[in-house]
Amino acid sequence: MIMNRTLWVLILVLYLADVPAEGSAQEITIGSKVFTESVILGEMISQLSNDAGAVVDHKQDLGGTQVLWQALLRGDIDVYPEYTGTISQEILAGSDIITESGIRSALEAQGIRMSRSLGFNNTYVIGMKRSLADSLDIRTISDLRRHPGLTLGFSIEFMDREDGWPGLRNRFALTQQDVFGLEHTLAYQGLESGSIHATDLYSTDAEISYYDLAVLEDDLNYFPAYRAVLLYRSELEESAPSVVESILRPQDMIGEIEMVVLNARAKIDGVSEPQIASEFLAVTLGVVTEVAEDTALQALIRNTIDHLWLVGISLAAAILLAIPLGIFAARKPGLGQTILAVVGVIQTIPSLALLVFMIPVLGIGGPPAMMALFLYSLLPIVRNTYSGLTDIPKPLLESAEALGLPASARLRLVELPTASRTILAGIKTSAVINVGTATLGAIIGAGGYGQPILTGIRLDDLNLILQGAVPAAVLALLVQGGFELAERIVVPKGLRLASG
Repeated sequence: MIMNRTLWVLILVLYLADVPAEGSAQEITIGSKVFTESVILGEMISQLSNDAGAVVDHKQDLGGTQVLWQALLRGDIDVYPEYTGTISQEILAGSDIITESGIRSALEAQGIRMSRSLGFNNTYVIGMKRSLADSLDIRTISDLRRHPGLTLGFSIEFMDREDGWPGLRNRFALTQQDVFGLEHTLAYQGLESGSIHATDLYSTDAEISYYDLAVLEDDLNYFPAYRAVLLYRSELEESAPSVVESILRPQDMIGEIEMVVLNARAKIDGVSEPQIASEFLAVTLGVVTEVAEDTALQALIRNTIDHLWLVGISLAAAILLAIPLGIFAARKPGLGQTILAVVGVIQTIPSLALLVFMIPVLGIGGPPAMMALFLYSLLPIVRNTYSGLTDIPKPLLESAEALGLPASARLRLVELPTASRTILAGIKTSAVINVGTATLGAIIGAGGYGQPILTGIRLDDLNLILQGAVPAAVLALLVQGGFELAERIVVPKGLRLASG
């Protein structure tokens, strides 16, 4: 009963946390992937939507293709930039649909519209340091067959998708065994340091020229065309026709060289994506937009509020459920082991996997992140509550029983106060873990300190990474110190003296 009530309270809180406020202006949510070009295109869409009178929320640096696609289907986002090759090979995998007309028809059957090409083809390419390629006389992807000892590092999504490594390996009969996945933005550093010898790149990446990389010829025409398009929900054409008309204006307007230049301004020159998008719209489309970027302090305050919201709600819900579960586990030893086993198994699920598991149920943003953090918080509190109650000396329990105290009174007046130090230690452990784990929520649009960390990794900007990592570390220390102070209030003085 207690478990059911707590879960219903958490679900209600998560729902209310994600309910948009009523208003007359059309609200549009834009999504973009964790790479610079997608964020720039997302900013263009956002500013064009805003110019059409919409209230815009740009959720940038979201996870891979499937995260954004599922969010689009659910209505968590309304539009995001995608590529035709990715749509045919990943979203419509197994359908053998490769023509743009066929792709458009298949998407419309699911309530999704696709724009015309934005004007450029950002295909996958395989690249390596030019000096290494020259020394090994590697010019084509097929040439990699002559060097089975090379270490290949591919983006995590590329490792599994149909048009990625599995198909590439089979088509070109590659025999390399030292192959692993890594974040796309880290691959360039891997090539530079020599820890990997070749990786998948996007043909419009500015880093190709910056790091002097050789693009290997796709001599078997393996990779399809990846023409940049916009995917948007068909209902927008009725609910916000002016917005749709506005966001479609960049069709056929962005060339490949121009996109390379735009990417270079962000990755190499350090210009912000909103500013890049604003300047492009002004020059190319005559759309003048205002870019109001947060100062470092404003970003810190916003990220801190988001982070505290994620941690506070999830931890409070975990306390409400975990302490009763721990009490029940101590009272019923048989079922207690099952409870401990279940919460223990939850703790072993990788953080990113658990976040993704939440998306089909709760969508993207704060609610799935809170639910994942809630589940991760259970084990330390349940286990410490169980241990604290079962470790109480038997003479103390017998004395309480001899006094004629009923079970509820024994629990309230004797057992919980005696076990309070151990229970509080479990809550403190969960809180500190939550502060760190909550940074991963940014990859599904939950914000918090993870947002500058993700952006910093993408832009190879140590300052941005520190803007998220340092406050997260400080908050963890403050939380730990806060619980040390709370122990002086919650734990009976006699127990504190005994332990000292």
